[in-house]
Amino acid sequence: MPGPLLRPDELIGPLPDVAASLLGCWLVTDRPGGTTAVRLTEVEAYSGAGDDPAAHSHRGPTPRSAVMFGPPGHLYVYFSYGVHWCANVVVAHEGDGSAVLLRAGEVVVGETLARSRRPASARPRDLARGPARLTSALGIGPDDRGSYLLDAGSSVRLHRGPAPSSTTAGPRVGITHAADLPWRFTETGHPTVSPFRAGVRRRGGVAGQDGTP
Repeated sequence: MPGPLLRPDELIGPLPDVAASLLGCWLVTDRPGGTTAVRLTEVEAYSGAGDDPAAHSHRGPTPRSAVMFGPPGHLYVYFSYGVHWCANVVVAHEGDGSAVLLRAGEVVVGETLARSRRPASARPRDLARGPARLTSALGIGPDDRGSYLLDAGSSVRLHRGPAPSSTTAGPRVGITHAADLPWRFTETGHPTVSPFRAGVRRRGGVAGQDGTP
């Protein structure tokens, strides 16, 4: 079972430390079909301090990225390349613009429901292995943008869970700008962690983002 909901102050501090602390946490969704939960095994930090060109907040608030500049604990959801949704936890003080991309996890509640959303996944480890699969398995979409994850009454919640025994830091995935920052954090050796692929430049902007200003 998950632990208590995270507190806002737990999402404020040095960005790498905050991001790494999310490993082992449970992201829980309540939907008409039931409850699903994923235990996070891979996350990736993006700074809003103006020095991270890979962050959606790099150019300041826009209609799309406004959630990132709000209080910590809110969910920033964006559509990537017109193909799939990605989910991020807003961290740091209000106005900062930092967020942590939820890249992968292990389905720990509602596997049957997750499988109905991801029928192409042949193995349990693949249900939430990657940011698009994670949102799909949990049923997260555009209506969840701005949801407050630290409220017991929210349909999307972030709970504390046991920290992994070992974690690994490495370069971020699928971007070209500031790709050398070791801000991708994983539970060492966990089968749900997505494979590392170096960033490649794509039409419309930085790989891993959808090119929308």
